Amino acid sequence: MRVSVAGAGLGGLCLAQGLRGAGIEAEVYERDPEITARFQGYRLVLHPTGFEALRSCLPARWHPLLDEVVSDSYVERLVLDPQLNEIGSLGPGRSGIVVDRQVLRHLLLTGLTVHTGAGLTGYDVLADGKVEARFAHRDPATADLLVGADGVGSTVRSTLSPQTVPTDTGVRFVLGRTPLTEEFAGLSRAFGSKIAGDGVSLLLGAMRFRTPPKEAAGQLAPEVVLPDIHDYVRWAMILPPDGSRTDLSPPEAALSRMQGWHPDLQALIEQSDPDNAALLSIRVIEPGERWAPGPVTLLGDAIHATSPTGGNGANTALRDADLLSRCLLEAAEGRQNLLTAVGNYERQMLEYGAEAVRTSLEALPAYVPAPEPT
Repeated sequence: MRVSVAGAGLGGLCLAQGLRGAGIEAEVYERDPEITARFQGYRLVLHPTGFEALRSCLPARWHPLLDEVVSDSYVERLVLDPQLNEIGSLGPGRSGIVVDRQVLRHLLLTGLTVHTGAGLTGYDVLADGKVEARFAHRDPATADLLVGADGVGSTVRSTLSPQTVPTDTGVRFVLGRTPLTEEFAGLSRAFGSKIAGDGVSLLLGAMRFRTPPKEAAGQLAPEVVLPDIHDYVRWAMILPPDGSRTDLSPPEAALSRMQGWHPDLQALIEQSDPDNAALLSIRVIEPGERWAPGPVTLLGDAIHATSPTGGNGANTALRDADLLSRCLLEAAEGRQNLLTAVGNYERQMLEYGAEAVRTSLEALPAYVPAPEPT
């Protein structure tokens, strides 16, 4: 069996690793000109289901390395004012496993065949039931299955399920990261909490490594090359609809909203890396009815993009990867045919994927700041 995966995000790479471990040939096609073309190094919180799905798709020999570059986290989920005084609560505290997206992506890339500069333009289902993927700047690729793991703007989805389209919530947020130095140790109470300002909400999260990733890989898995990064604070400022300024850099846009805030909070943004900050929109995709069965399917944000306030986007994509790799292994071993295996995956994925989107949207109002006075 041969599988083509469109998209080298966490979900697509995790699937390729799971298939590789099962002895199924998989190649990944990424539209970016190179793997490091876009910075993708922000902190993620994995729930037990997502973390176990990830471990299941990775070679067992890398499990000690994975355990060394993640950390356990518990947050109180408070609501604080700009002077860091407690003024409310977001509900019960939460535990999770914290991982850096950039580190995880480099781990998942190890040993895979990834073609960069391979922007998918479309696909054709051939007479023999195989699928041919077409690309803008390379020859077509034929496989038994094409998996669209190509994100919110998925080219695969636009053909497979054209009625399924992204919805823009209107909410924008500024995202960045700052080295976690002693200067910011006093902000630990704010990690995992919401700081409610005048028309904005600021969310902070700490990424602490048990061992620096590059050092951990050298000790535990020399064949893996991980980035040389250290502890940091991920910050995200949620803006009201139409409240973003495109004339400012992301850190400047955040600072322009923080006049009179606690000096440690202002210093956190001032000392952030401007090259690793971005202004993003919150778009979601709610999966609808299943498309016609065939040798093409979808995974992750391509079919069930969630609001980041739900904390379940990466978790759901990793769950997709594990489930689909298990279903395809059954097909490869002859326990069921390919279309039945893909159908079993799709029925389950569409159900829990839709629930993940609903849950994330239900959580969004608690983080979106109140409208500014006119």
